[in-house]
Amino acid sequence: MANLLTKIKDLIIADLNETRQHKEKQNPIDLLNQYLRQCEQETEKVGKLIERQSSLKEEFTREYHQSTERAEKRKYQVEIASKAGETELYQFASAEHQQYIERAERLNASLAQVTEQLTELERKHEEMKQKLKDMHLRRMELMGRENVTRANIKINQVSESNSYSDQFTSKFKDIENYLERLEHKVNHSYFQSIDARVEQLEKEMNKQDDHPVNLTKE
Repeated sequence: MANLLTKIKDLIIADLNETRQHKEKQNPIDLLNQYLRQCEQETEKVGKLIERQSSLKEEFTREYHQSTERAEKRKYQVEIASKAGETELYQFASAEHQQYIERAERLNASLAQVTEQLTELERKHEEMKQKLKDMHLRRMELMGRENVTRANIKINQVSESNSYSDQFTSKFKDIENYLERLEHKVNHSYFQSIDARVEQLEKEMNKQDDHPVNLTKE
């Protein structure tokens, strides 16, 4: 049993080390982009929650105004019932008037709390957006530095590396040798053609000397 637990422990440690090494090998800019995407998603979620809180505030406001209006209406009805001597109507209107008053007070307290919470959420959400904007700017600065660094590395490799220099020198030398061989071949062929033509002319001239043309008429 102890050996089994030890093996499980070793496997977990190995997995954790592999995960950590994999993260260390990742490009820091890629990790930053991943973190920014997560921050953007969280900021959007907070924005949606704020929208829900704002809708809730509007609903509380409507309920509060409705309760105060009905309380005023029942108050007026209480006065009318009292003057008219309608005891039952008076009691009913008085009870509802009290209920609407208590409900309006409760809604007013809830509305004040929701408004305060909404204001605080909007402030924090704005801070999140500002920090996210700062992180985007910081990422752009780091990407600029990375581009310059990579470009300088490539420039140094081409300008200072002996391997690049040797490769180009070797290729240029191969091209020069090829052109020299080609020029030699062309010149050799050209001179061979001239020699053959001169030799042919000499033969023709010799034939004419051996068989002179007879210009005397018989």
